[in-house]
Amino acid sequence: MQIITSLDPRVNRAALPEQPETEFNPKEELDQFITYEVFQQPKTGGKYLHVGSVHAPTPELAIAFAKEQYARRGQSVGLWVVKTADIVALDARDADIFETATDKPYREVNDYANTREKIEAYKKKNHL
Repeated sequence: MQIITSLDPRVNRAALPEQPETEFNPKEELDQFITYEVFQQPKTGGKYLHVGSVHAPTPELAIAFAKEQYARRGQSVGLWVVKTADIVALDARDADIFETATDKPYREVNDYANTREKIEAYKKKNHL
């Protein structure tokens, strides 16, 4: 297996295999790099925050670029790198998807307001 060599040490560190062009693995022509969104975890157990985007030809290089761009000074413990095209979002026009079904009031917090009293009354009645 031949490894890609480059003047960029980040590419050499990644030890990316050179993928020969075959009929089953045709090399795609890119007129521009793929855009990836970068999410950073600033501390262990913390939530991931969107910090920006990188452009790269492969996911492996996108991770290398994201590390160099957003995590080179030790300000993060984790990175997510996701193709922008793979992110699916809901528009504000679809806000009705978050509405609660009206025929299931037991799912609402308000329905549990008297639950503690009912449990205590049951325990008292049944000498538990």
